[in-house]
Amino acid sequence: MQGFNKYYPPDYDGEKHGSLNSYRGKHALGDRARKIDQGILITRFELPFNIWCGTCNNHIGMGVRYNAEKKKIGNYYSTPIFSFRCKCHLCSGWFEIQTDPKAISGARQKDEEWNPEENGGFAIHDTDGKAENVDPLAALEKSTDAQNHHKNVQVPRLESLMDVSEQYNADPYSLSRKVRKHFRQDKKVRVEKEKADIQVRDRYALPTTLKLAEEDEKALQEAKDQWHKARQEKLSLENRRRKLPPTATSITSISGSRTHASSSSSSGVASLRAKILNNTAKQSARHKLGGIGPQLER
Repeated sequence: MQGFNKYYPPDYDGEKHGSLNSYRGKHALGDRARKIDQGILITRFELPFNIWCGTCNNHIGMGVRYNAEKKKIGNYYSTPIFSFRCKCHLCSGWFEIQTDPKAISGARQKDEEWNPEENGGFAIHDTDGKAENVDPLAALEKSTDAQNHHKNVQVPRLESLMDVSEQYNADPYSLSRKVRKHFRQDKKVRVEKEKADIQVRDRYALPTTLKLAEEDEKALQEAKDQWHKARQEKLSLENRRRKLPPTATSITSISGSRTHASSSSSSGVASLRAKILNNTAKQSARHKLGGIGPQLER
């Protein structure tokens, strides 16, 4: 682990020396400030573009870093302008670049004009454009149309908006009172609707998360029509059953009771069986009496 403690010699006086750097006669930036008396600071500098060295005529790519001599050379209004003097790593030549950025001496910037149309791209259009000759009559007509539109359309529209704004802002208390009254009425209707929905859910054991349909005149009318239609069908079915003969009705009821024996009660089945057995016994007794009568006459 690196130690951060500092050694203070016996003859060190804080009021006299101020810091250990001044005591040892060194700058806080170390070797980077060896030319600080000339206003030059050694800093790490990265090339902002491709250049050709003016001494060895070699290409140096953008992004190459150097230990450059940074120096302030002027101001652009309140913005300082710095120069960076670097030594080429391929030769002993020096070149200087300022914070425009542009190469000043010892190197030249590589010209990299690229035509997008030649490389399958799209041409870059000049957004500024060149000043074209303007027809004075067309310009006058355009300005006249704009003035007429402003006078006939925009001004009346602004006046109507101002009138509406003054109307709404003339008596804010009464307007607020109307709005609050409307809100209270809506809230009362909404609360009653919620109470009715809760009663319906409790009556039919529906989940509380179930959202009931909204009641409106159209839905109520459709429900009434469906109810009347079902009522008429039920009455017509009962009338047709009443018009059937008794035998057919009994046969139908017997077949229906046999078909739905699982759902009928046990008492109804027992009574039906008793009636059938009674009828069968009566018929057999009549046949026997009918055979005995002729024998007695002989």
